[in-house]
Amino acid sequence: MNTAHYSVCIASNGRTIVAVDDFSFVRDEITFLFGESGIGKSMLCKAVYGLLDPDDLQVSVNGMPYRTFLNAPETRAARLSSFFVFQEPSSHLHPLMRITEQLREGSIAGPESEERILSRFWKTADSARLKSILDVYPKPYRPSGGEKQRVLLAMAFKKIALLATSKSNITNFFVFDEPTGSLDNSYRNLFLEFLFEEYRKRQFTAMIITHDYSIISRVYERHKNIIDKIHYKELTRLEEGRVTMHDFSPDDYLSWLERTASHKAAGTPAEEVVRIAPEFRIFGRGHRIFSDPERTKEAELVIRKGEMVYVKAPSGVGKTTLAKIVMGLYAPEKFSMTLCENGVTEATPRKFYEQEMWGRRAGMVFQHADEALDLEASVAETFEGLPLGYKLTREKLHGALAELFEGGVTDAFLAKKVKFLSGGQKQRLNLLRTIILHPDLIVLDEPLNGLDFDSVRKIIAMLEEKRKAGSALLMISHNEEIFDALVDEEHCYYLA
Repeated sequence: MNTAHYSVCIASNGRTIVAVDDFSFVRDEITFLFGESGIGKSMLCKAVYGLLDPDDLQVSVNGMPYRTFLNAPETRAARLSSFFVFQEPSSHLHPLMRITEQLREGSIAGPESEERILSRFWKTADSARLKSILDVYPKPYRPSGGEKQRVLLAMAFKKIALLATSKSNITNFFVFDEPTGSLDNSYRNLFLEFLFEEYRKRQFTAMIITHDYSIISRVYERHKNIIDKIHYKELTRLEEGRVTMHDFSPDDYLSWLERTASHKAAGTPAEEVVRIAPEFRIFGRGHRIFSDPERTKEAELVIRKGEMVYVKAPSGVGKTTLAKIVMGLYAPEKFSMTLCENGVTEATPRKFYEQEMWGRRAGMVFQHADEALDLEASVAETFEGLPLGYKLTREKLHGALAELFEGGVTDAFLAKKVKFLSGGQKQRLNLLRTIILHPDLIVLDEPLNGLDFDSVRKIIAMLEEKRKAGSALLMISHNEEIFDALVDEEHCYYLA
């Protein structure tokens, strides 16, 4: 195998941000790179691709200064035949240029292959519909996040199409950074199908950064004929700023998923914790809850003690909105719920939640840890002032944190400011702060967001312990494969 090996160190003001001794991938093959959010996956790929600014950061690649690496003939040549799809498309689309113009900039100029690619990503050959999306200037909410993601993917696929018609054997490096983060599973699968189709025409080097371990199942179901060209890697932390890259075994994930499904909880009669009326209204929009995926049977959403309920809907339909209404964080125009035998409507005052519910009867794990945590507080301070009903000693806090944080919990870690934690560490802290309260109802909005596989397993095990202890869990997640394995159809609800 023609394997590229890199030793990379990235620092700022003398502080190591991320360093790795063996960052590697096989040329002309496809690598999926896993690892918790904030561990350095994107930065390492940007360093190797040649996107970091040597004036802002101190970077070395294979022992050479970054400017030397950037100016090396092989680095410059590779970039001409490569493309980098960024994680956040909004920050990489020019607000003063129409999307059509940006689709034809620089090395991807010209309409060749464009119609074929766009029709594929928008599932339509209707030129009028495509024009309505592409003939606009990017704004925060137009096109949607998913459409902007598909625009960047279309740019990359135009570059891939150019490779397919080229006779050059020049090195290339296509990086897809969370390419499906804003896409539902149908578009994720479309991306994978398209990627492998193009790969069969002409092999290229691709690195796909992702937290979506369910991609493994899709590859094994649909693309076994090129399984020997697909690699799985994971970054894990060694110490502050230093990581290691190692092979990730797809069998570890697939066998764990199978075991999880075999222990799927059966529904048993128990005391009711929450009952939500099937219709609610907020922000001038009506929403309905259904018990079937076809959304034909309206149903009250009911959770009893010891049950996990899974709410499904495409992005933007209102899952998080419903969660925040349940928690009293949003004021609905129409709503009816019974929570721990307390009747709640759109007229229920916020003071009721403050005095009776928050941290006592109900708690919520928010999707974005940065918005849920005080970034200036220390890890230990994050747990101060919680309505625990018992004294949280240093020893008990150590024990609670040790369940989700590897390598032991030191006093230095407890004193560390939250803002200096990685994304995955913040998410684990975000979840633990709510779990430790032992509320009757736990609302979880994307609790696996940005986590590595080891943390996913630990958190699923912890949630199962809470469920068996009698907590009612309201789950919102795009990790359908995992929670479909965990939750039976009787406990799934659909929002529209």
